[in-house]
Formats: sequence, C-alpha cells, structure tokens
Amino acid sequence: MTQPLRLFVDAPLAEGGEVALSDAQAHYVTSVMRRSAGDPVLAFNGRDGEWLAALSAAGKRGAAIRPERQTRSQAQEPGPWLAFALLKRDATDLVIRMATELGAAAILPIITARTNAARVNEQRLLAIAIEAAEQCERLTVPAVHPPRPLAAVLDSWPPDRELFAAVERADAPPLRSARGPAGLLIGPEGGFTQGELDAFARSPIVTPSSLGPRILRAETACLAGLALLQAPGCG
Repeated sequence: MTQPLRLFVDAPLAEGGEVALSDAQAHYVTSVMRRSAGDPVLAFNGRDGEWLAALSAAGKRGAAIRPERQTRSQAQEPGPWLAFALLKRDATDLVIRMATELGAAAILPIITARTNAARVNEQRLLAIAIEAAEQCERLTVPAVHPPRPLAAVLDSWPPDRELFAAVERADAPPLRSARGPAGLLIGPEGGFTQGELDAFARSPIVTPSSLGPRILRAETACLAGLALLQAPGCG
C-alpha cells in the first residue's frame, strides 16, 4: 500500500468536501512524488485535526483532495516560544526546522546588538516550518513572526510566560524544565552585550540560565535549550 503523503492545507477539512492544493503542492504530489488520483493523503490545517483523504484530481491543471475520515482529532500543542537572534540563512533555516520538530508554538527572530543578519524571507521561513510540521506529524504549524529588535520583543512579552535567557560565561543556574508557559531566548554568535544582560537583570519576566560549561553555536543552543525546557523531571 502506498504510504500517504502528509500535507498542510488552509481550507476547512470535513468529510465529503474537496480541497484544492496549491500549485506548489500539486507539483510536489504529482511530479515529485508521482502520486495519482485515488492515492491516499493525510491532511491537516491546525484546526480540524488530521484527515485521511484521497487525491480526487491530479494532473497538469492542478490537484485536489477529498477528505474521507478523521484519523486524529485536534489537540492543543502549547509548546514553548523560541526567540533567537537572526543567523545566516542556512543556520536560520535549521533553527526553524528544529524548533518546529521540537514543538515550539511560536518562533520569534530577533535583532540584537551583535546580530549579523537583519532581513529574512518570511514566506520561506513559514514554508520551512510547514514542511517540518508535515514531516514530524504535528497537528499545528508554529507561528513564525517577522524579525523585531530585542527591546521590542521584551516590551511586548506576555507577563505570564516566563522567559529563560541562555547566557554564556555567567554565574547563572542551569536551565530547568518549565512549570508553565515559557519561552527561550538565544543570542547571536557573539553573545549578548553587557547592556542587554543588564536589561535582563531589570526585567521581572527574564530568568538568566546556563546551558552548561561549553560555548555552543547559536543553532545548537536553540536545540539544547528547547529540549531542556521540555524535559520531564528537570525542574
């Protein structure tokens, strides 16, 4: 039996309806994966759970799916938020992919004093998050926010969501698992400036934390921090 492809769609999912695929999805399904009408597809939209569907049309004029039955009901995927200083393109892409796979509910690129990138293609980052969500069998796609300065992110951070800032070469306690809504803040390759560290110390929502004795690359720190933040029994 053909293994179903897994696709994220924006449209509502319900038995008997028909959902047109985007041009990119139609190309992927028919030309790349060589699927044809009648082949199974697992579809999700972040609202209606996951549905087993069949390709009802597949050709040069596009493709569509027809949902047949729900395979998983929609469930909450609260997850931590990840705020990280923008990196070079490949490293940023990797962070988006890993954060999605590790269950981040929101991804917030930030601009710090030592950030060496300032612009991104937001649609490309969202596409990476969607692809990762399809692959790792999530029911939701994390919100990918446009880049903002660190100060603006701190000013608008929800007061009920604790923010753990990973700091290097500092006498900070080890990062622990979160006991409620939480976020992780990862700085650039050069680390946070003293002024930024002073701002953390003044903030009632920021908890400076250590990821261990080694100096990690920023993308590694994102991976390690998200894993520690969600590890059971580490609090």
